[in-house]
Amino acid sequence: VQLQASGGGLVQAGGSLRLSCAASGRTFSSYAMGWFRQAPGEEREFIADISWIGVPTYHADSVKGRFTISRDNAKNTVYLQMNNLKPEDTALYYCARARGAYGFSAGEYEYWGQGTQVTVSS
Repeated sequence: VQLQASGGGLVQAGGSLRLSCAASGRTFSSYAMGWFRQAPGEEREFIADISWIGVPTYHADSVKGRFTISRDNAKNTVYLQMNNLKPEDTALYYCARARGAYGFSAGEYEYWGQGTQVTVSS
């Protein structure tokens, strides 16, 4: 399984970005997908996940109301729409695939992409 994240960049506070994560393989639609992020000197944070049939099942409090996870199983792609970005959202963002149809906790993810950098200026 290969996961390729893209869409990161430099944006001003209050701006928006949409991250994409393209997955290889024919079984993408059978697994939950998630987004994580890690800022320098910080632990990796589990920020959102979506079930195999496209139902978002978790958004971290830090992003709730601003970020939305979605997926397109026909395109083997999961997205993270990020609105009203804040400087504290600056991090390396990773997509990941869960072991099963649902991925309610960080420990349920086994495949990781390489990350895409998001930098929010104040």
